[in-house]
Amino acid sequence: MQKITPCLWCNGNAEEAANFYVSVFKDAKILNISRYGEGAQLPAGTALTVLIELLGMQFTLLNAGPEFSFSEAISFQIDCADQAEVDYYWDALTNDGGQEGQCGWAKDKFGLSWQVIPKELEQFLSSGDAAASQRAFTAMMGMTKIDLEAMGSAFAGEQ
Repeated sequence: MQKITPCLWCNGNAEEAANFYVSVFKDAKILNISRYGEGAQLPAGTALTVLIELLGMQFTLLNAGPEFSFSEAISFQIDCADQAEVDYYWDALTNDGGQEGQCGWAKDKFGLSWQVIPKELEQFLSSGDAAASQRAFTAMMGMTKIDLEAMGSAFAGEQ
């Protein structure tokens, strides 16, 4: 059983956000939706909370209002097996109003920050060859979406 469940504060769009995240991540699902009753801050029937599961991890989306919004201080890292997986998540999260950031960071259309990171990134940045790691780091700093081929070339000193 998961002991800690991230709760994401949404501005009236928790159900829309839940449907989006479930469409992006394979084997994801909506587990439960609770709804506001009469006399609440949002119209009766509007989702109050939506419990979703993404890649085996549960998240609660809370419909609460405009008082708070997401910031880069919190992000979710997606560990990708290869460039194809990086490309898939990057495109899914940045399309339709999302924003590309630097070094594999992106915001989805709801403003939630994601790090779309290939597994090789750690190997490039923490190898025993400091000069090669520095070249890979410098290449990464010029990227939005991580490009494994370009990082590998930089690491190998081919650029």
